[in-house]
Amino acid sequence: MTPICLVGIGKIAVDQHVPSINGSTDWDLAATVSRAGSVAGVPSFTDFDDMLAARPDIPVISLCLPPVPRYAYAAKAIAAGRHVMLEKPPGATLAEVHALADMAQKAGVTLYTTWHSRMAKGVAPAKAWLADKTITGAHITWKEDVRRWHPGQDWVFAPGGMGVFDPGSNALSIITEILPMPIHLQSADLMFPANRDTPIAAQMQWTENVTGEFDWRQEGPQSWDIMVETTAGTLELHDGGARLVIDGTEVEAGADREYPALYDRMAALIKTGASEVDLSPMIHVADALTLGKRIVVEPFDF
Repeated sequence: MTPICLVGIGKIAVDQHVPSINGSTDWDLAATVSRAGSVAGVPSFTDFDDMLAARPDIPVISLCLPPVPRYAYAAKAIAAGRHVMLEKPPGATLAEVHALADMAQKAGVTLYTTWHSRMAKGVAPAKAWLADKTITGAHITWKEDVRRWHPGQDWVFAPGGMGVFDPGSNALSIITEILPMPIHLQSADLMFPANRDTPIAAQMQWTENVTGEFDWRQEGPQSWDIMVETTAGTLELHDGGARLVIDGTEVEAGADREYPALYDRMAALIKTGASEVDLSPMIHVADALTLGKRIVVEPFDF
């Protein structure tokens, strides 16, 4: 098994990354780096430079940090000859991820921008069904409770945190994967809490009659749904892509392996000496922040 170091031991690392690594025959969780968190039985470091110096035997780094500090860690890892996985969204800006891709190519290491929602079990069959269809419209409804999923994490509302587009990028990763044609943003209304620097909600309109509603204020049941209308029928993805429904009939799509599939893909990329850097979901976020109309709403506090 290949040794791997997990950097940033927060909620997503504990809930998803650690079980996926431990359940794989490809990987051995050989070290962690975190200012506060750790994994039982795994050597831990609080300083990334110390880990790189002490563990030259670890060839792969998985970065689960917030987007803003991630570039510096990835650049150090690449300079040290390590392969790098980036949690979504892959960085704070498009330019820095392009720079990392150039660095990885020159260093001869793998860089993988992961989009876990694309690995949801309904996404691949949805893409296959839509491949030869004529799309007449689509709608994204992505509404959840930030207090439940990011409790007390003020970084999500700081510059670079992306606000509602942190979870919203999951929907954007799916829609850019399954549609058989490109779309681009035409307009957006972005709701900014009076005391925050990133949006808490958004309404968006793309070409090809594609629309979207994103909201981080939804209590109770959470909504992670995409509907695509075609001349041959209607396709729906629910539960973040885990459930596929075509013309009212649920389609069995196999096991749900979002994060394990990311680590399978990373192993395959390293074996072939390839990188996978897809920024299409993040382009739509950048376009929204460029083109969107800012609407100030009530302050938000955890």
